[in-house]
Amino acid sequence: MAKKKKTGVAVDPEYLRKQKAALVRKNRQVLYFNDSELAAITAYCDKFKVRSKSSLLREIVMEKIISELEDNHPTLF
Repeated sequence: MAKKKKTGVAVDPEYLRKQKAALVRKNRQVLYFNDSELAAITAYCDKFKVRSKSSLLREIVMEKIISELEDNHPTLF
């Protein structure tokens, strides 16, 4: 007897399209590094085999921003 395939709940394709469109990065920011900063970033990427410096920098910046926002959220009192 053959096993029956499990079918999951189908996701609306329109929803997936909107999700994907919302994640498109279309705003540009430019960072300038001095020679020693760039050397440190390059050494880190070489040591840990990071392929994309832009994704590394984006993750670092967003982690810092999100943690600061969580630590300094508004309170009622």
